[in-house]
Amino acid sequence: MNTCREGTPNLLFTLLAAVAVAVFGAYRTGAAETAPATTSPKPPTVTPETGSYDVGLLLGSQLQHNGLAPVLSLEALNRGVKDALGGRALTPEEREAAQRFMHNAHDSLADKNRAEGREFLERNAKQPGVLTTPSGLQYLVLAAGDARGKIPEPTDQVTVRYRVTLADGTEIDRSETHDRPATFRVNGVFKAWQEAIAAMKPGEKRRLFVPPELGYGNSPPPSIPPGALLIYDLELVRVEPPETVPMSRPAAPGGKPPSGGAATPR
Repeated sequence: MNTCREGTPNLLFTLLAAVAVAVFGAYRTGAAETAPATTSPKPPTVTPETGSYDVGLLLGSQLQHNGLAPVLSLEALNRGVKDALGGRALTPEEREAAQRFMHNAHDSLADKNRAEGREFLERNAKQPGVLTTPSGLQYLVLAAGDARGKIPEPTDQVTVRYRVTLADGTEIDRSETHDRPATFRVNGVFKAWQEAIAAMKPGEKRRLFVPPELGYGNSPPPSIPPGALLIYDLELVRVEPPETVPMSRPAAPGGKPPSGGAATPR
């Protein structure tokens, strides 16, 4: 029986995907972009001890990220891993129980994060210069744009620079860490960015305070906690008509594409 509810991620697959991304590397556009100009030196061999520990760190970080740390029994977890590696098959009942256990922990963390996000926004709305739109998006204008510049249309392509953090200041991603600025169609990204960019002019910088319902909600990529409020420093660099410039391959932190209006381009 499938216990996954609509709009809730399959956490088993999420955890496995996070490990796979870390092992095989983040998705890049085209082999030609990633091929080195010259042969790179072969990386040092990873010992079984070091590699095993690092795989454990990857898995543990995702368990922590999805709210399971407070309710996990490490002794039972280790016993399950040993049994699986020893060839013991998972029964349908055990799979369902694991999913239910993870969903409950995931939903509890999402509820906690949403409550903290609401409290943050209530306090933040009283800060000087912070404006709140009817949708609940809050923003602060950091720098004015070109008064004669063009406000983007939904199908225009825009280039932006950005930095995203959690409410506590933990950095999730920034455009400077990628090989080029983010270029994408305005109506191809999540709701908060669509709304903000539609009111900006080239050169403008804004700080966006994004409640989860305008961002990733309870189904974020692995690097973002479920139900988390996100803070973006966003600069609109330029606006161009549709299909005049190559698009950056969209990839959110964790590699989630923007289909369905729920991802950040890189």
